[in-house]
Amino acid sequence: MPQMLFGSPELAGIPVAYDRNAEIYGEGELADYVYKVVRGAVRTYKVLNDGRRQINAFYLPGDIFGLEIGEDYTWSAEAIVGSDIVTVKRSLVLSIAERDGEVARQLWSVTAGELDGARSHSLLLIKSAQERVAAFLLEMSQRLADANLVELPMGRQDIADYLGLTIETVSRTLTQLASNETIELLASRSIALRNRSVLSRLNG
Repeated sequence: MPQMLFGSPELAGIPVAYDRNAEIYGEGELADYVYKVVRGAVRTYKVLNDGRRQINAFYLPGDIFGLEIGEDYTWSAEAIVGSDIVTVKRSLVLSIAERDGEVARQLWSVTAGELDGARSHSLLLIKSAQERVAAFLLEMSQRLADANLVELPMGRQDIADYLGLTIETVSRTLTQLASNETIELLASRSIALRNRSVLSRLNG
């Protein structure tokens, strides 16, 4: 079924299925396309010189990604789980934005959101481990549209690479939050938020 980027019929595309961990595009490739998550989840990342992986962002259903200011992709993108992704030529998006004020406004909104997300992520990385994990859980609960239950598409290694922590630190921090009944670990990727006020206080 055709899906639209920015709500314009001219920017309709057919979702393409990607398997778990399949690459959507690579860092340094020409940024010729813009993408929208229809189903599943996507991570953008780069591998550092020492071999560590740095995750820049997670994209969930409805999110648009791959919109670059420069000519090349700054990050690589992979499907976290089996995902359906709409692809539209970047040149078409920009062309329509020039004559359609609503598309231009939405294009600006997505760009501004990306910049705000990058700023928030950089500030997150200077916090303590507990503060980082609390902030992540609150963000995911908001984005997944469930106030008290977070069904994460990503595993703990992904979370660790996004928060700049080790997987052991993420696991230990989640266990600490569970022990004081701030959260409840229902399954490896299913977390109930039992005390949002504590999480909010940790988040600052």
